[in-house]
Amino acid sequence: MELLQVDDANLEGLLAVAVDDAAPEEVMPPVAVAGPPGWTRERQLAFRNWHRARRPGLSGPLHESTFAITQDGKIVGSARLAVRDRPDVLEAGMWLARSKRGRGIGTAALRMLLDEAARSGARTVVADTKADNTAALTVLRRNGAQIITSRDTVEVHAVLMPNGMPPLPPTAHL
Repeated sequence: MELLQVDDANLEGLLAVAVDDAAPEEVMPPVAVAGPPGWTRERQLAFRNWHRARRPGLSGPLHESTFAITQDGKIVGSARLAVRDRPDVLEAGMWLARSKRGRGIGTAALRMLLDEAARSGARTVVADTKADNTAALTVLRRNGAQIITSRDTVEVHAVLMPNGMPPLPPTAHL
């Protein structure tokens, strides 16, 4: 498996996997695109533009970077890192093609994403998901996440330490 920075060489392949094996709401934030649901031409353009805007990486204007997840040389999903409140706190996100879920790919991809976070100087990585997203919770737990739930919401917040990085001191606040 590999994480490859999304670029012109792999963007169309990533879009093809998304269109063939995922729904728009699974692979990108809700984008105000008029028209019927599904992978319309407008949503495909929004997908391309979303990834292109993140090419400058963590030091760019959006402070976010996206990666194609590959297995045996084929794109199977995408991962991202984004600067959160401080440069040493990153947010992680990921999606996999439906046909590739449940095979350990997410767990391995998150490990690689944590390595990437450590190389960028992150001391903490956070992820948010829904309380009923058992697959995401399993991946997070397998990578040592501290899961924080709230009684008032279905949201779950996870805190991870990048590989090889010591945790923030107890007095530090996220």
